[in-house]
Amino acid sequence: MNEKLKLENQLCFPLYACAKEVVRRYTPLLEPLGLTYTQYIVMMILWEHKSISVGDMGRRLFLDSGTLTPLLKKMERNGWLNRQRSKDDERVVIVSITDTGEALQEIVSEVPVKMAQCVKLESDEALQLYTLLNKMLQTF
Repeated sequence: MNEKLKLENQLCFPLYACAKEVVRRYTPLLEPLGLTYTQYIVMMILWEHKSISVGDMGRRLFLDSGTLTPLLKKMERNGWLNRQRSKDDERVVIVSITDTGEALQEIVSEVPVKMAQCVKLESDEALQLYTLLNKMLQTF
């Protein structure tokens, strides 16, 4: 067998498996709040920026508008955000957080702490991994 094709020699597999497992661990923490992981990361962007275009959000989250649009519509129905066309350019949709969306921040504030308990890394190891993963993301 070609050594290059062995699963154990692939960087992509542990990245894929870890990402899948991390999202799985978020589910029991977010589901009672009515949030999926993808909705959670959308809310993190909105808690930080309050208002952002769908395009900018997609670039930050590595999600296309075809994925974001139905997600944002559902989140708008839940009262967490509003969407409206930009006054300067009708092609641009601006997403803004609502008071209900802001209040959700307090409710989920313990999620990162609980997730840190699931990952058996020292803080310096977690920082190193974070740095390396972000370095990789910059290449895409």
